[in-house]
Amino acid sequence: MEKEKKPQGTQSIFVCMGASNHTDESREINDYYATQPFAVNLLLNEEKFNNKIWEPACGGGHISNVLLEKNYDVFSSDKFDRGFECEKIDFLTDTQPNSWEGDIITNPPYKLALEFTKKSLEVVKEGSKVAMFLKLTFLEGKSRKEFFKENPPKVVYVSSSRLSCAKGGEFEKYKGLNAIAYCWYIWEKGWKGDTIIKWIN
Repeated sequence: MEKEKKPQGTQSIFVCMGASNHTDESREINDYYATQPFAVNLLLNEEKFNNKIWEPACGGGHISNVLLEKNYDVFSSDKFDRGFECEKIDFLTDTQPNSWEGDIITNPPYKLALEFTKKSLEVVKEGSKVAMFLKLTFLEGKSRKEFFKENPPKVVYVSSSRLSCAKGGEFEKYKGLNAIAYCWYIWEKGWKGDTIIKWIN
């Protein structure tokens, strides 16, 4: 029997946005899906941060550049060289810096999102914030449920209009292909309570 054919272009939409219902071979090799700068501005319109911010998965600098434009003191790092000037640090394994006197804002590789969130909460000080740009589906999963019980996000900002992540940072190539729902998850270290859901955009 002939397999049912998907509409032309469907696969490319899921590939560019980092959806999980396509083959691993079609994903960016190091899970690099850059953040739409507009999404960072939306966050900064809603949330106040420490002037010192670490972006530990800075990629091509899409988040860092917006923060720098807003006069934040930004420490940018990444395990890989994406052509953006930063410190070469594997955030999950390197020991320096092992603490951070400020907040963390990033869009981590999705397959390592839970690990990045845990590490971020380890290295920031009590009362500091961790902001992660992640899929709405990050709320799912048994292992994450247990993590959320102990470390509830203070706020989750859901975009009522789709925001973009582009494979390899190629926004022009994937312009208008918004297949995934993204959110900003905000943790405040030491905070306990019921998570607030807000809608932006």
